[in-house]
Amino acid sequence: MATLPAPALEHVADLTVFVATPIEAGTITGLNSRGKRRIIPITGGTLRGPQLNGRVLAGGADFQLVVSDTAADLDARYIIELDGPEFAGEHVYVQNRALRRGSAADIARLVRGEVVDPAAIYFRCVPSFEVSSPKLAWLTDSLFVGTGARHPDRVEISLFRLA
Repeated sequence: MATLPAPALEHVADLTVFVATPIEAGTITGLNSRGKRRIIPITGGTLRGPQLNGRVLAGGADFQLVVSDTAADLDARYIIELDGPEFAGEHVYVQNRALRRGSAADIARLVRGEVVDPAAIYFRCVPSFEVSSPKLAWLTDSLFVGTGARHPDRVEISLFRLA
């Protein structure tokens, strides 16, 4: 069998998601326990790119499960309101699952709100989208990946469609 070609990455947009102070909800107990729950409120943001532009609405959150001193399982959920002539006023619901890991020292610095070089942190995500407009159906029938960076007041993510 011949090796199949690797998928190409098509840049869709860059996200800046502003966040509030994390809420440390404590260690999970029970059958499915595997870490500490952290909830980070989303307060707004922007989406800018060659295919989509808009703003992240306040009210979402990142529901993190901190599984060790070096890794966290992220599950962010939020709404983007699109702008521009073709999509003005359309809403996109985003569920963005991610893995963030780094050295214990770098992760501790992130948690304290310090700046850490994004190259020192593995931050990859797999967003999925819900839309109501047929013009945006391409967001639901493709797979997407992204790479991110955590800053003290925001998360920056570059989104790519697997072509």
